[in-house]
Amino acid sequence: MSNNKQRFCGSSEHALDRRSFLCSAAGSIGGVAGVHYLGQDALAEQLKRNDKRVILLWLAGGASQLETWDPKPGRPTGGPFTDIATSVPGVRISELMPKMAQRFGKSTSIVRSLNTKNGSHGGGAQLMMRGRNDEPSVKYPDFGAMLAREVGDPNSQVPDYVAVYTSTEGRGSGKITPAFLGARYAPIKLTEKMGLGNIEMLKDISNSDHLQRAELRAALSNKFTKGRASGVVDSHRQAYDRVRGLMSSNKLFDISGEPQHILNKYGPTQFAKQALIARRLIEAGVPFVRVGRAWWDSHGQNFETHQELVPELDHVMSTLLDDLSERGLLDSTLVITLAEFGRTPKINGSLGRDHFASAWSASLSGCGIKPGVVYGKTDKDGQTVADGQVGAGEIVASIFEAVGIPHDKEYHIGSRPIPLVNPGISPIKDILA
Repeated sequence: MSNNKQRFCGSSEHALDRRSFLCSAAGSIGGVAGVHYLGQDALAEQLKRNDKRVILLWLAGGASQLETWDPKPGRPTGGPFTDIATSVPGVRISELMPKMAQRFGKSTSIVRSLNTKNGSHGGGAQLMMRGRNDEPSVKYPDFGAMLAREVGDPNSQVPDYVAVYTSTEGRGSGKITPAFLGARYAPIKLTEKMGLGNIEMLKDISNSDHLQRAELRAALSNKFTKGRASGVVDSHRQAYDRVRGLMSSNKLFDISGEPQHILNKYGPTQFAKQALIARRLIEAGVPFVRVGRAWWDSHGQNFETHQELVPELDHVMSTLLDDLSERGLLDSTLVITLAEFGRTPKINGSLGRDHFASAWSASLSGCGIKPGVVYGKTDKDGQTVADGQVGAGEIVASIFEAVGIPHDKEYHIGSRPIPLVNPGISPIKDILA
């Protein structure tokens, strides 16, 4: 996109985050000591057998609800685009999303009444990925890490959590972490290339040598851990135990072997290719994949920006949903569009829209979702929530319930119960199947 630096806010929160996956994993290990889980009961085991998966399409920078899910044509805040009918009578979305308009009644629900109150990139992203703010004494895991733990296979050799973000703009605003869940559920962050870095076997080491080294490490580890009960040690051991499986997972990121008609369907853009990789990952058993699409932060030239980005989102999202459906995966895969906030109804002097967390939209499709539902509404100009106000916690609770996880489930740190969402938060039942 040309002239990007003139369109966006220039916040320090857009600075490139150079921390590697190994650093984030190491930081996570330190917080796992003393954590006890209530996840080994029959219910948790049944959930693991349900084989549910989640793909998050993260619209980094803040997509405009007025140019996507909640248009206001003809109003002073509406901008130049009109709305179009969807496959559900009476429901209209932006004209920039004709493909999703056709599929709306088959797969998707919209929440138009988010009021999350945090209009900063970093704070908004952290809130949306956790459903709540951290406390001085507790740093919470993001919902991707919790989903990875709850619906993943404990014996799986594929990654539990993959986060793709290859743009430099806004990369540091993701704020994703396993926190007290430990290194096993730390996201593998793909920022430079599509594939696991530093995972290839050295050329001068044979396969038998590699196996023998792994056996020696396991023997020493087992000797060390004997008689020791430590979440830190267990998390570290689990990470090493999965090395060979992760090494073999690199092929999942290579789409060159996909049939040409599939490549043609998704299209040539980077976002499209990453969505296809997400489908390959969840098909192989990865519980949670987050694909970040940047450059939505349109403080200037909002309409040109969205005229470029929204049709791409429309195409990629509809293609992904179709592909999942044709493979029999949509009923077990939840696809979410979410950002750190929306954009102001007021159009500024640079023909842009600024940060806006008071009345914006998200979508949920597929697994556990009642298709064709619009929950909540905003006033005629999109300035405030007129009905059905919800926050980040209700969205996260709804995500858990959609994949079969009780939102009131608890972890424990020592004797302190840590619920998946804050007490008093309920899922949005109207959108759940």
